Amino acid sequence: MIRHKRLRGGDVIVEARLAETIGVSRTPLREALQRLEGEGMVEKTGGRSYCVRRVDLVEYLKSLKVREILEPEAAALAVDHIPGVRLAAVRQETLQMLEATTYHTDAHWRSDDNLHNMFIDGSGNEVMARILRQLRATTRLFEIDRLKERLKPDSREHLVIVDALIAGDAGAVREAVTIHIRSLIDFALAALR
Repeated sequence: MIRHKRLRGGDVIVEARLAETIGVSRTPLREALQRLEGEGMVEKTGGRSYCVRRVDLVEYLKSLKVREILEPEAAALAVDHIPGVRLAAVRQETLQMLEATTYHTDAHWRSDDNLHNMFIDGSGNEVMARILRQLRATTRLFEIDRLKERLKPDSREHLVIVDALIAGDAGAVREAVTIHIRSLIDFALAALR
């Protein structure tokens, strides 16, 4: 519901109503909310209530600047540590995104997660991986209504990243990830003008 913008930043989550809406009891809902809190997607308000965490432009841009420093390093560390089968699968998925004639938010997010998590996991640095996952949760919460416009640029940039990983070229991987993060910054600034 958060990904599909049915719950937006700042929305208060009324447990009883949400449990009824999605057809679950309140116990698994509470467990899910606790997990989402741990991932930085929701936060406690007062007492036992939760709300969807709101991320403004300033926090989004600051988070991307930190990602711009860490993610290229994570990707470079992952060179030669990602199984070829996984690289091939992510490359194929990226090509499918480029060829897509209709837009599906879930497919876009899944493809994005598969690429970024592949090199975050492959970095071998658990501390860096944890920080990057938190930063990605933050940047994902920033509400850009024009996300659809990012599908082709994201996919082209992802293809360059995965091809550099396949080639085993740490320098090219660093550069490709840096270009990708900077294009996200530029897009956000242009979209909000």
